[in-house]
Amino acid sequence: MQENIIPHQFLVSKKQRTQLNNHGSFLIWFTGLSGSGKSTIANALEKELYEMRISTYLLDGDNIRKGLNSDLSFSPADRKENIRRIAEVANLMVESGLVVLSAFISPYKNDREFVKLTVKKENFIQIFIDTPLKVCKSRDPKGLYIKAEKGLIKNFTGISAPYETPKNPDLKIDTTKTDVAEAVKLIIQKIKPKLEFI
Repeated sequence: MQENIIPHQFLVSKKQRTQLNNHGSFLIWFTGLSGSGKSTIANALEKELYEMRISTYLLDGDNIRKGLNSDLSFSPADRKENIRRIAEVANLMVESGLVVLSAFISPYKNDREFVKLTVKKENFIQIFIDTPLKVCKSRDPKGLYIKAEKGLIKNFTGISAPYETPKNPDLKIDTTKTDVAEAVKLIIQKIKPKLEFI
């Protein structure tokens, strides 16, 4: 089947799209346990980038699972497919000239590496929200840890499913030591070189 698929050659390039936006395009990948603060920080960052007149889009785990990936469970195979689809969507958005923010638990190292390969290394910034499990459980904003510990949720990361800690993230943020505003400043500082269009 693949031999019959011939990609179309577009007349407008990624470079031209980023020129139009007057800033670089890339993917900021937030990873960490449920309740670590990924979505909160990603939301605050997107607002700050909007104020800077940067064209963005935020992909969030729960929102995506309500639509595009509503057919997937939390089994290892479906988690892999969840991230594969997100990687492809994020890649399209990066090619369109956007700064893409993605907040997903993404517990497996191989899946995060797949995302990096899909969008290309130079377009990928990995931010590990390194909040301890004990703190995430105490926050439990959605009541998921309580359900998981009662056995009501299967394959829950940190309880009945593993989380493979990133070894060399581009930035590591522990929300027990860094508040949201400080986290946003650290990220802006980190991504500034990529925002500058060359």
